[in-house]
Amino acid sequence: MQKIRLMGTAILGLAVATGPIVAQVTEIGESEGQVNIVAWAGYIERGETDKAFDWVTSFEAASGCKVNVKTANTSDEMVALMNEGGFDLVTASGDASLRLIAGKRVQPINIDLIPSWSTVDERLKNAAWHTVDGVHYGVPYMWGPNVLMYNTDVFPEPPTSWNVVFEPMTLPDGQPNAGRVQAYDGPIHIADAAQYLMFHKPELGITSPYELNEEQYKAALDLLRVQRTIVGRYWHDAFIQIDDFKNEGVVASGSWPFQVGLLAADSPVASTIPQEGATGWADTTMMHVDAANPNCAYKWMEHSLASNLQSDLSVWFGANPAVPAACTDGRGMQTAEGCTANGMDNFEEIRFWTTPTANCSQGEGACVPYYRWVSDYIAVIGGR
Repeated sequence: MQKIRLMGTAILGLAVATGPIVAQVTEIGESEGQVNIVAWAGYIERGETDKAFDWVTSFEAASGCKVNVKTANTSDEMVALMNEGGFDLVTASGDASLRLIAGKRVQPINIDLIPSWSTVDERLKNAAWHTVDGVHYGVPYMWGPNVLMYNTDVFPEPPTSWNVVFEPMTLPDGQPNAGRVQAYDGPIHIADAAQYLMFHKPELGITSPYELNEEQYKAALDLLRVQRTIVGRYWHDAFIQIDDFKNEGVVASGSWPFQVGLLAADSPVASTIPQEGATGWADTTMMHVDAANPNCAYKWMEHSLASNLQSDLSVWFGANPAVPAACTDGRGMQTAEGCTANGMDNFEEIRFWTTPTANCSQGEGACVPYYRWVSDYIAVIGGR
């Protein structure tokens, strides 16, 4: 129901109101006592999953703001929750952030009230997924690639292509991949299919997996219909995917470094970025336009940029901090070598999630807009 409810929002497009836009908050006052955050799994930890990873308890003690977290499994779910209201912040990926801005669900951020803004990676400060006409609508949090996670008993060598999850085949263990692979349960997965086709069918002329004309889009959907014949589950819950790899015989899937890290500790699991490359996400903490707890929200946004938090988050999720110093200053668990392993130097090679629009580099009205991605992906999953 959440995906269907979202479609009306997507139809609005991405036009943002013109004229001077300024942040609502000009100074930070007394804490309201709580802050309510919509976040991806693993993003806001208080030591409940692993005692070594806790960046909430100290914040609550210092700020007087109790942190309440609602885990969302997809960007569409995040947009739906922010449309419904009742939350102060959201850790939005690029395929949600511009929709939230266009729908006026988030407010501009007064970066003068965030002292640690100066420490943010220069590649992220003015990123297009949270900055419109020079106005910042969020604070960068973390970024990374979508990886191919695989069972090392089935694949003694890392798979060199995403074809193991897109096309029917016999895997190295002599068994078919049908029923043993997964795909992401979100319309943005169409971009993964387009990325695959960029490499294998250059004659389609795809230059961005998020900017697809009708022919390119049809080719991506056709590939996803082939994938539908082998997918055992469309995953959106990170912990269910972890259980599927442990107990349900799943051996390959697109995934996040978070699942890889948790599984690798006691399961034959590893990850790779195959020859076709990868899509990815750069996530931003954004503030609801009607946030009930703006003071606590600003205090959390500042806290989120502390290099020790960024460092530990980078280790925990297996991704890259928004604050480069977190890799080297020794305040947390991360190291320069760890950041390199997570892809800190591969920023330019990742095609980050963004919301597809009709008006694209191919021309005005030339590309398939996101609302069609939503309805058509639902149809693909349904076998149509």
